[in-house]
Amino acid sequence: MRDLAKSSSLEFPHMAADLPPLGGVAKRGFDIVGAGLGIVALSPLFLLIALLVKVSDGGSVFYGHRRIGRGGRIFQCLKFRTMVRDGDAVLAAHLRNDPEARAEWEATRKLKDDPRVTRVGTVLRKLSLDELPQIINILLGDMSIVGPRPVVRDELEYYGKAVVFYLKSRPGLTGLWQVSGRNDVSYDSRVAFDRHYVENWSLVEDIRIILKTVPAVCMSRGSY
Repeated sequence: MRDLAKSSSLEFPHMAADLPPLGGVAKRGFDIVGAGLGIVALSPLFLLIALLVKVSDGGSVFYGHRRIGRGGRIFQCLKFRTMVRDGDAVLAAHLRNDPEARAEWEATRKLKDDPRVTRVGTVLRKLSLDELPQIINILLGDMSIVGPRPVVRDELEYYGKAVVFYLKSRPGLTGLWQVSGRNDVSYDSRVAFDRHYVENWSLVEDIRIILKTVPAVCMSRGSY
């Protein structure tokens, strides 16, 4: 994974070079302490979800998706698996047969009614519990507790010149977009939130976003 990350930063030579990490030592220290405490406190929940995912269809518990991290480096973003094992084929067939779904996918890269999602996965996504394994990504240094949500390479085109703000920050487990409407806002608004967060970063703001994340999840605001 680390070799891949080093080589992948070459895909963005004009963006990746000499980008200092957002928040420096203070933000990274906060991430390590917070993620470490989270792993310990949530371990019973981790085990329960892993068991539910495994018995649902016998497939793998975790799913890793290639996402773009700080400086353009590619990393495996971890989640509890919420989709059927042949998800790519199911999605392709659905988009071919449903023009409205295809338009929604092209606009947001997400579907509110995704045919790939399992029954267990629907609940996990509703509560954002599928994203808990990203605490491991935080400990590895791929992600931060708070930051822009990780994107795939194609989504960088939506950022335009503002992409430099995304690439300066480690992607976050939660972020300003999550507590401001998530899928209820346009992608342009998401980019604006990410830029505002990076330009105005502070540790106090990170704590504020973390505190707002809990009620946002409980109210299922902007859920998949």
